[in-house]
Amino acid sequence: MSPGPEVPVQVWVDGQLFQAEQSLLVEHCGFFRGLFRSGMREARAAEVRLGALSAAGFGTALRVLRGERPALAADDELLQAVECAAFLQAPALARFLEHSVTSDNCSLLCDAAAAFGLSDVLHSAALFIRDGSHELVAQLELPEARAYVAALRPSTYVAVSTHTPTPGFLEDASRTMCFLDEEEDAWRTLAALPLEASTLLAGVATLGNKLYIVGGVCGASKEVVELGFCYDPEGGTWCEFPSPHQPRYDMALAGFEGRLYAIGGEFQRTPMSSVECYDPATGCWSFVADLPQPATGAPCAQARGRLFVCLWRPADITAVVEYVVQMDKWLPVAELCRSQSYGHFMVAHRDSLYVVRNGPSDDFLHCAIDCLNLVTGQWTSLPGQFVNSKGALFTSVVRGDTVYTVNRVSTLVYAIEDGTWRLLREKAGFPRPGSLQTFLLRLPPGTTGPVATALPEL
Repeated sequence: MSPGPEVPVQVWVDGQLFQAEQSLLVEHCGFFRGLFRSGMREARAAEVRLGALSAAGFGTALRVLRGERPALAADDELLQAVECAAFLQAPALARFLEHSVTSDNCSLLCDAAAAFGLSDVLHSAALFIRDGSHELVAQLELPEARAYVAALRPSTYVAVSTHTPTPGFLEDASRTMCFLDEEEDAWRTLAALPLEASTLLAGVATLGNKLYIVGGVCGASKEVVELGFCYDPEGGTWCEFPSPHQPRYDMALAGFEGRLYAIGGEFQRTPMSSVECYDPATGCWSFVADLPQPATGAPCAQARGRLFVCLWRPADITAVVEYVVQMDKWLPVAELCRSQSYGHFMVAHRDSLYVVRNGPSDDFLHCAIDCLNLVTGQWTSLPGQFVNSKGALFTSVVRGDTVYTVNRVSTLVYAIEDGTWRLLREKAGFPRPGSLQTFLLRLPPGTTGPVATALPEL
């Protein structure tokens, strides 16, 4: 005999009655797990009274636990959500708050998280502040929040160009990662690549302030490098880790929710739709849901704790899909149709995805950028065209409210304002040839290195 429908729990908060599934509360809230396992009278009666919380805050918590994404714009809404996440011991709500951090609310969230002991929210808000303007620090009210931010390191713009494995007896001074020293306006050498590593058609991503390289190739036959390589800036060391079960190159690699995702790619000149997930804690790869179609070099980005990928489809369509971990599914999000133009790169900021696409007739020098608002589902085009000299826009990285791009001529930093990119400043260009992959790392205090110089032309 199948069990009947679940009887909802009645929860009274600040004089307002809420009804919620007991299984939902027990799964997501440490408070309710303890309550219903205790056998207390309240639990047996399926009626709970919470006098310490606000009704609005508990309502927000329920919406988030049910999979909604409420917009929390007012200070009171944010404070009540932080209070609920702490009192209910609700990690899902805390993660939602982490992914809601912006320059508008980071100081408030940092102070509130410090006061209520929400360590993950405190850390995320503090990292955002550390990467932002001095005005954000000045807005903090709690001394402990200011001290926490001051103890953190800012993120640094790092680049690596295309290299294949090299024999040990052939020294190649260019096989290095470099970082932008913004104060001295120079690119400096951070670390040499392992001799066996290849960044040619490799997946490159960061996770937990470590750099991962997967699936580079060597030789005209595109032999896949057998091992992955991980760089830890804390000790300036490299270590090896297993490659995906399916050899692949020209994949998208994403560090997302504590795991690496190797998305699509190619093997033996055949595009693939398979996706694998790597857990650094276990050192194991496992297959997850396939992409809706085979894809090589698919652009990917993360916004609000969600993972998005661009796919190309016939008739000039760039399709955006989202991977939902809880469902292990790829879901359609939106499509963009532009004549002879496809999305080649994508970055995210707040609720927006910025898709960089080639100009008409395969013009990759003058690119256009379209913005997808994830709340409204509407596309807008950024005004004008963007010069994509030597692929600068295809290496964009978002840091706070700014976008970094780089080529051999210059490093350009844009401010993201009202859905547009405004040029803020110009820095030194990367001094070496080749396609670049760029990312952010938090380097130890005092990190320095020799200035990266242009190599002599052969």
